[in-house]
Amino acid sequence: MSRLIMPRRPGLSRRKFLGTSAAAGGAAAAGLYAPAVHAQERTVKIGYVTPQSGPLAGFAEADNFTIQQLQEVFAGGIDVNGTRYNIEVIVADSQSNPNRAAEVALDLIVDEEVDLMVVASTPDTTNPVSTQCEIEEQPCISTMAPWDAWYVGRQANPGDPSTWEQFDWTYHFFWGGADYYGVTLNMWGQLEHGNTVGALWPNDADGNAFADPNAGFPPVLAANGYELVDPGRFPNGTDSFASQIATFQNANIDVITGLMIPPDFTTYWTQSIQQGYKPKICTMGRAILFPSAVEALGDTGHNLSCEVWWSPSHPFTSSITGQSASELASAFEQSTGRPWTQPIGYIHALFEVALDVIARAEDPNDRDSMVASIAATNTETIIGPVSWNGEGLPPFAQKNVSPAPLVGGQWRLKEDGSGYDIVIVDNQSYPDIPTGGQMEPIV
Repeated sequence: MSRLIMPRRPGLSRRKFLGTSAAAGGAAAAGLYAPAVHAQERTVKIGYVTPQSGPLAGFAEADNFTIQQLQEVFAGGIDVNGTRYNIEVIVADSQSNPNRAAEVALDLIVDEEVDLMVVASTPDTTNPVSTQCEIEEQPCISTMAPWDAWYVGRQANPGDPSTWEQFDWTYHFFWGGADYYGVTLNMWGQLEHGNTVGALWPNDADGNAFADPNAGFPPVLAANGYELVDPGRFPNGTDSFASQIATFQNANIDVITGLMIPPDFTTYWTQSIQQGYKPKICTMGRAILFPSAVEALGDTGHNLSCEVWWSPSHPFTSSITGQSASELASAFEQSTGRPWTQPIGYIHALFEVALDVIARAEDPNDRDSMVASIAATNTETIIGPVSWNGEGLPPFAQKNVSPAPLVGGQWRLKEDGSGYDIVIVDNQSYPDIPTGGQMEPIV
C-alpha cells in the first residue's frame, strides 16, 4: 500500500471546495462558511483499491496523475463544520486479482481504519471490495464496472431476482448493460452486415453478466433479429482462441462482440488475423478502451469499435479544478507524455464524489454520517451528474446505483501513422456528446 498525505498549507474551505458544485443542492450547499478559528485538526482517510499491476493495469493509468492533482488542490485540507480535516489517501494495489482486492480492502478497513473506501475498474475489483465493505459496514463508492454486473453479481442468488437485496453501505455510479447493448446495436445499424453474431464472453463477473440468457445480451440480440453463436465461457488468460475463430469463420460471421481483458483480446485478434479471418465489425468491450491496448495490435486495430465512457469532447466540467473534459485530457497528456485514456475522467470523478461526500458529512469520521452523505449526493462531475436518486433505473437498483452516459466509438489510425484516435460514431443515447464521424467496416 502507498500512503499519500496531502501536506498542510493555508487551506481550502468547504465553501471554496463546493464552489462550482453548489448546484449539488441548495440546502446542502447553504451555510458552508468556515470560521476563522478552527477546532483541532483531524484527518479523513480515504482507502483506494485499484489494479495498478496485472492485466487490468490499464484501468489504473490515471491514478497517479489524479491523486497528484488532489494533493495540489487539497493541500490545506477541507473545513467541515468549523473543523479542518486533512485528507489522506491510502492506495492499495489489487494486482488485478479479486481475492487480493478483498484482502487489501479488509486491511484498509481494519488496520488503517479508513473513513471512506473508493474503488474502481471492472467487477473483479469493485465487487470483492464492495462486498467486504458491506460486511464490515464501511461506506464505499465504486465505479468503472457495469452497474448490473456490480449489483447482480454480488447477490447470493444472481439468477433469482426475487431474492435480490439492496445494500446499506455500498454505492456505485456507471452505465449498465442495457446502455452498452443499445450503443452497440446503434453502431452496427450504420452498416450492412449479416444477422449472425459471434460472442467472446469470459468466465468472470463481467462476462457472465453479459452472457446471461435472461438478463444479458443474448435476449437483446434475439429481440433485434440476430442469431447468436456463443462458443461458451473461457478463462481469463487463455492463450489460444483457435477453436472460437474456426467456429466464427465456418459460420461466415460478419459481427463479433465480447468483453475481454486487454491481453486476451490481443491474443485473439492476432490469431484471428493470422488464420485469415477478419469480420466486418468487431465491437469489443473492456479490451480496447485504452490507446496502449490498440497500439499493441499494430495497424490491425483500425476500425475496431468499443464503448466510450468519457472523452475530451464530453461536455462536463470538474467540480474540483474547474477544468473541462478537454482541458483535463490535455493536462494528463502534458504531465505524462502519454495519450489521454478513458479512465482519466472516471478516476477524477470518483474523487470528486468522495470529496463532495466528505464536505457535506456531519462528521466525516463517523460511518453513519458518511453513508448518509453518500446517499444524499447530487453533484456535477467531469463525467456528468452523480446522484443516487433512482432516476432511470429499475426499482431494485434505485437506492444504490447512479447511471452514467455512454456513447460508441471506433479506433482510427492517424494519418501520420503515429498511433490511434478514437472517433465517437454513435451518440443516440446522449446527443449532447458530439460525434466525430460515422461507423466504418473493418477492411
